[in-house]
Amino acid sequence: MKKAGLRAVSGIRTFVGDIAAGFFEVTHSGLALLGLAVAFAAITLSARPDLRQMGADQLMGWLQERQVEINGFALEAVASERATAGNPKDLPREQAAVTYWLSKKYRVAPEPLAVLVGEAYAVGARTRLEPTLILAVMAVESGFNPFAQSAVGAQGLMQVMTRVHTDKYEDFGGRFAAFDPVANLRVGVKVLQECIQRAGSLEGGLRFYVGAANLPDDGGYAGKVLAEHQRLRQVAQGAARAPLVAAHAPAPAAPSGPGALTRQPGEKVALLAGGY
Repeated sequence: MKKAGLRAVSGIRTFVGDIAAGFFEVTHSGLALLGLAVAFAAITLSARPDLRQMGADQLMGWLQERQVEINGFALEAVASERATAGNPKDLPREQAAVTYWLSKKYRVAPEPLAVLVGEAYAVGARTRLEPTLILAVMAVESGFNPFAQSAVGAQGLMQVMTRVHTDKYEDFGGRFAAFDPVANLRVGVKVLQECIQRAGSLEGGLRFYVGAANLPDDGGYAGKVLAEHQRLRQVAQGAARAPLVAAHAPAPAAPSGPGALTRQPGEKVALLAGGY
């Protein structure tokens, strides 16, 4: 009996040892195969960028589906990159002063204004237009509301007649870019440049810009823009603090009589006066 028991125990040990050895062989072979598969996949993906991109797209799609299942909405990693805002403290002192002054006057957050001020200075340097003039046009036209639209279809910060200047938005993705602050600023500056060149003077260019070139009066538009331009220059130059007037002061009474211009502040009558 004792010998039989020893033989049984020995057999069990042998059986277990055989199983362990077999399991090791299978596992070892499986890991080796997995390593070969990974290496092959890496070589294939490095040689086929299209497959690599397809795999990345599928993985991103799966991750977004999981994000929707968990949180109820998709995670947008680039949302912050689309935000048109910046830190005013990162601007040069002159631009920062203009940003904070405009923010206080027009009750607009300084962060998005910082981007617009910086862009106005950059575009102004390229186009030889004073940045404070660009900002003054923006202030009078929309009060820095990027979604503003007039009754005649002028849109965005600089109230560009989008349907007249659709071609100028092609480089920005099409006409809906009229409501992108930076795109609207750049297109508005192009239009303003053309108006000044056409008129041969700044004041005349502003009359063209508002669509009053062929009208007896511009409703005080050019005067308001030039006055705001002067105040902004004073702020930028560090002169005495410019007087802080109401952001939406009542417009001066327009003259009455035949051909008189009747519009709200910043509203274009471009279709009546040369398409601007």
